[in-house]
Amino acid sequence: MRRGVMVAFALAGLCLPPVCGQQPDTAAPVVVQPGAPGKPTRTLPPSTRATLPLRSPKDVEFMQGMIMHHAQAVEMTALIESHTEKKDLRLLGERISSSQSDEIEFMKRWLTNRGELISPAMPEMPGMDMSQPMLMPGMLTPKQMAALRKAKGPEFDQLFLTGMIQHHNGALIMVKDLFDTGGAGQDAELFNFATDVDSGQRAEIRIMQTMLGKN
Repeated sequence: MRRGVMVAFALAGLCLPPVCGQQPDTAAPVVVQPGAPGKPTRTLPPSTRATLPLRSPKDVEFMQGMIMHHAQAVEMTALIESHTEKKDLRLLGERISSSQSDEIEFMKRWLTNRGELISPAMPEMPGMDMSQPMLMPGMLTPKQMAALRKAKGPEFDQLFLTGMIQHHNGALIMVKDLFDTGGAGQDAELFNFATDVDSGQRAEIRIMQTMLGKN
């Protein structure tokens, strides 16, 4: 009997709130800023909030222009299925369409998160034909696009490859122009994106030049 009472008291003690319940963590979060090489870290106030890096007008112009540039490449690849039977060209088109569609969404998010317009504001200038689209470097003219839509088979293959090489070279010009502008391209996300565009499109140009040689 006495032993049973002692066991009951022991079990009751295990279930006391201070032991069984978890104490809430009331400590304020610690925000630590790593120091420069050779310098100590700094503890920042709990109220510290992350801020987006500064951007230059050229950064915004680059992203807005590259959205338009990529959109035409996606439009060009959409013609492949009905205009050619070449398997290697179809695979290339799928690769370009998928990568550039994803990049368009990234660029839109980048601009939106910074309160910028997706499309650049078009200034009204006397004598300007507003019915004609603004072309970024390397983009196909309306006449070139019409010829591409009209072509079939080997003719289409030739026009597509030469046109997309022209298009990709234009993107390389845009990246160079970005990094040649003082203060531009310092945002880490934009820098990584622009360098990826440069390396990716150089690789695809080499692939297309090889395909043209085979033709």
